[in-house]
Amino acid sequence: MQDTRPTTKTFTMALLGNPNCGKSSVFNQLTGLRQKVGNFPGVTVDKKIGQTLLPNQSTVTLVDFPGTYSFYPTSIDERIVVQSLCNPEDPNYPDGILYIADITKLEKHLLLLTQLRDLGIPIILALNMSDMAQKEGLEVDTKKLSRQLHVKVVKISGRTGEGIDSLKEEIGRMIGQRDAYIAPQPLFKMTEVERDAAEAAKEIVPDANTYQGLLIAHHYDWLPFLSEAQRKLLADVAKQSGFESLRAQVDETMQRFDKFTPIVRSAIRTQSEGGESTTTEKLDNILTHRVFGPLIFFALMLLVFQAIFAWATYPMDIIEGFFGYTGEWIKSNLPEGWATDLLTDGIIAGLGGILVFIPQIAILFLLISLLEEVGYMARAAYMFDNVMRSFGLNGRSIVALVSGGACAIPAIMSTRTIGNWKERLITILVTPFISCSARIPVYIVLIGFVVPPKTVGGIFGLQGLAFMGLYLLGIIAALFSAWVFKLILKTHERSFLMLELPEYRMPVLRNVGLTVWEKVRSFVVEAGQIILVISIILWFLASYGPSADMEQARTEALATAEAQNLSEMETKNLIASRRIEASYAGHLGKAIEPVIEPLGYDWKIGIALVTSFAAREVFVGTMATIYSIGSEQDEYSVRDRMAVERNPITGEKVYTPATALSLLLFYVFAMQCMSTLAIVKRETKSWKWPIVQFVFMTALAYVAAWGAYAWLS
Repeated sequence: MQDTRPTTKTFTMALLGNPNCGKSSVFNQLTGLRQKVGNFPGVTVDKKIGQTLLPNQSTVTLVDFPGTYSFYPTSIDERIVVQSLCNPEDPNYPDGILYIADITKLEKHLLLLTQLRDLGIPIILALNMSDMAQKEGLEVDTKKLSRQLHVKVVKISGRTGEGIDSLKEEIGRMIGQRDAYIAPQPLFKMTEVERDAAEAAKEIVPDANTYQGLLIAHHYDWLPFLSEAQRKLLADVAKQSGFESLRAQVDETMQRFDKFTPIVRSAIRTQSEGGESTTTEKLDNILTHRVFGPLIFFALMLLVFQAIFAWATYPMDIIEGFFGYTGEWIKSNLPEGWATDLLTDGIIAGLGGILVFIPQIAILFLLISLLEEVGYMARAAYMFDNVMRSFGLNGRSIVALVSGGACAIPAIMSTRTIGNWKERLITILVTPFISCSARIPVYIVLIGFVVPPKTVGGIFGLQGLAFMGLYLLGIIAALFSAWVFKLILKTHERSFLMLELPEYRMPVLRNVGLTVWEKVRSFVVEAGQIILVISIILWFLASYGPSADMEQARTEALATAEAQNLSEMETKNLIASRRIEASYAGHLGKAIEPVIEPLGYDWKIGIALVTSFAAREVFVGTMATIYSIGSEQDEYSVRDRMAVERNPITGEKVYTPATALSLLLFYVFAMQCMSTLAIVKRETKSWKWPIVQFVFMTALAYVAAWGAYAWLS
């Protein structure tokens, strides 16, 4: 079986393997910071693309595909692998394959490898976790394994970097000798019926080989590159020939296991029983215990939220001080005018109000990544499966819900691992209730107005407990809403949880660091772009308005200042305050003020509610922009500036405990993120569900905010 595809200028390799095989660690070892995140064409599944430099100074592009168990997928992520590799014309079709297998679980991880080798694509088998195998006294005869499987084999460790240089050398040899890395004959022998179905599929996709034709015959009903006419043709062929896909899949899987299992067992020698599995079992007896397991989980979450407050104080102060100093320096050294005002009151104030929260976001991603690296998050999915089912969810839903603590967008995309349509839809609909990192700035600014900075028991801060309370409130709302949707939505599908629990291992700090860097960079770049645009727009709307209204506001302010004998600075601030109210932003806020007044909000807060629909964190940037214009207290942080804001009519503070609590509850429940709505639309392929989601979340937020304000007022 020869590969006749021409050599491309940049050699592209697909990185493939089962879930939990350490594929991400190997990808990070090979690419480092030379990687980026994109989407597979036509879908919202994330893919990582990276560059690795070989010893001969040539560059290879690596595409990190989703983890999958076989070519018979049970999730959307796994379907991406199938549709990309059974169609040679797919834009993600690789020049070669790097297959990662956990050496300590080799027998379980070779089913997909044997399917891949039958595609006629050059392939290298990288046996990962070589350091763990050594600890367990496990030896693999790589030469014997390579000879019998007809696949080049390299032992590596994604954790320590052992064998990575040898792997790069092997990749370099593959580029120059591609035919030597292609199996001479397929491992799987088809029946006559299967071969007929495969040949019929090959007539539709002429560049496909026989095994790819068989895959097309199995999956014609959903493969996106087939037309309806082609689907009908393949359906007729299957009916006429008696081709039964499900039975054929089972028979193929059993035949492959029968062939490679003896090979694996003959190539593996165990010198002694390793202690790793025993350690894992002992830990699982405690960490997944019916009673202690959930308690430990919630204790870990409490520590995470406490850390967000306790560890981030000093870096936050440094960032606030930097932006305050920068704004003052620019005002002192640049001439007065609209450009200086835009730079200081618009751009710097808006960005400073958001970038100050980078420490909390970084800490959140750091701790969640550590839990994932050690193997704990998979246990959380297993542990809460029965609980999730009682609410109409799935054990895998816990992964999406916990991921929602970082961002709802990737969390919603992660629901593709849930095979049941109803459970997946419910998870999508309720995940935005989980407080994401974009809510952190809002919570941190407002909690101080409701909860004093006191310590309980000498350990826990009241504000940290309140912070966790907001997260728990979001979790309760998510579970209650899921239960309601469980009663409303009907389906005949049955669900199950299939999950491989990895061994407990020390986290790879390189992976954790890269994850934190990637997520924070993405947050800063994406949020920064939105905030920059909105800050400029807000500055314009707050600085300009109908000429007659603006002149009248100035005249009235001057008259009031003269009557009250105000100082020059007081007069300047009074003029600025009246001009904002007469500006376009003031008119917008006044227009929606009757609707939000029962919640305790004024027109300035109304502006922030509207702009923060682009992204929740824009609320803080908006307040920073509005309150910085014309203020004599520019050196203050946005929190301090909000604390001294008073109602011009009553003279009372705007941000009372009642107003602040009302705002907190509104942001806990409201769908203030248009990006999330867009992702829900793409995932459900309909505007119906995002509209339903937006309406019920906004209604719940309004009622909760109104109740809190009425109760405390």
